[in-house]
Amino acid sequence: MSARVDAWIWAVRLTKTRSQAAAACRAGHVKVNGERAKPAQSVKPGDEVRVYVAGRERIVEVKELLTKRVGPPAAAEAYVDNSPPPPPREHVALAAVRDRGAGRPTKRERRELDELRGRQT
Repeated sequence: MSARVDAWIWAVRLTKTRSQAAAACRAGHVKVNGERAKPAQSVKPGDEVRVYVAGRERIVEVKELLTKRVGPPAAAEAYVDNSPPPPPREHVALAAVRDRGAGRPTKRERRELDELRGRQT
């Protein structure tokens, strides 16, 4: 027995929607046993699925096949999570935030931003 990889990723709650799971497959963000996966590729118990979603890579091993979305406790039992831990929050680079409606940065502001980011012109 097997299940579609996009349906399985959605059913075990690695993505919020099935269309997001299919889009991740088409974009090359999903690998099954090291090979790039198309949305309709089948998975079976024992397969390793790597999904790059939400800025981090999730490495999971299929334990149980699901085609219907289930609750979080049941979904967690359908796979073994071998993912590396997420980076600590203080090590994540902060993005520069401009006030809403401030428009494009001036030449002077651009130079200051580049200097802050460590870029030399």
